[in-house]
Amino acid sequence: MFLVAIGATANSVAQNTASAPVSLVPVATGLVNPWALAFLPDGQFLVTERGGRMRTVSASGQVGPALTGLPAVATGGQGGLLDVVTDTDFARNRRIFFCFSEPAASAGGGGGGGGNSTALARATLSADARSLQNVHILFSQRPKVESALHFGCRIVQTGDGNLFLTLGDRYHRKDDAQKLDNHHGKIIRITTDGAAPPDNPFAKQPGALPEIWSYGHRNPQGATLAPDGKLWMHEHGPQGGDEVNQPQPGRNYGWPVITYGENYGGGKLGEGTAKAGMEQPLHHWVPSIAPSGMAFLTSTRYGAAWQGSLFVGSLKFGTLHRLELAGGKVQREEKLLQGNGERIRDVRQGPDGLLYMVTDSPQGRLLRLQPN
Repeated sequence: MFLVAIGATANSVAQNTASAPVSLVPVATGLVNPWALAFLPDGQFLVTERGGRMRTVSASGQVGPALTGLPAVATGGQGGLLDVVTDTDFARNRRIFFCFSEPAASAGGGGGGGGNSTALARATLSADARSLQNVHILFSQRPKVESALHFGCRIVQTGDGNLFLTLGDRYHRKDDAQKLDNHHGKIIRITTDGAAPPDNPFAKQPGALPEIWSYGHRNPQGATLAPDGKLWMHEHGPQGGDEVNQPQPGRNYGWPVITYGENYGGGKLGEGTAKAGMEQPLHHWVPSIAPSGMAFLTSTRYGAAWQGSLFVGSLKFGTLHRLELAGGKVQREEKLLQGNGERIRDVRQGPDGLLYMVTDSPQGRLLRLQPN
């Protein structure tokens, strides 16, 4: 493990003085392309598999059968059953929220024609944790398009109960990210009933969709709340230029006009790395790490030096990136689990204060980062 200083030379190496000795402990194996995990009060885990299945995993690592009651899911490419979170009042209402790629045929007003889009649903987990009940689609991304790419699909519930959902640009529609009449390349904010809160930044702007919180995003596959309650997220760049952002209401995050990446195969993309009226990332990666999953560590289980750090998984390198923050900015970066070789798809802090991950593979695993 080593630290990378953030500054004029983003790849310069600094001496490691804060690392905690850790090891990976398998909690469960035999998962098929797991995408997200959530924690249940009885010690069980709730895990989604991209192929369209949701399962429980016991505290001892036993993988349960697929839950029944899920809506139709468009699987293929990057699409499928994606994120899942438990309601902040789950212990009382057993409510969960999940997002997925929704085929047009099952859309409730989500856009005519064919294709698919990202959708967000609410459901009740049955008492025996074997089925979903009272499933209700809260939101369907518009318009639906024929694409198996860039769904985004991370969910964050805030202290007031509202929901953030990250939405990809769908790859072939990247210019949509700069327009407010569609949901491509956006972060939206809705209530648990699917309505746009009246204090959303574009709620009263003619021609703009009222759910939109921020725009100019590419493919955001990580989102979480900081200890102060603010939303942080990251998004995939093209060839280089993965970004960490703190989305502010109504702000434009630049895609595809500005980026630190380039076209696949090389060549300039957009107008450069900066433009008036467009936000700069708090941190970016060149080359890309293909980030997925994101969690702030609030516990001291790994020592005080790690408390408050932001952890990001890498699909490309199988590394776990620890970002040290000060004054709301990224100061240093530490790469963990080098040589692990597994695509880290999700990262969450558990109720025990430890970090848990799932790895995206046909032989996917649920892992715990254990202090030695």
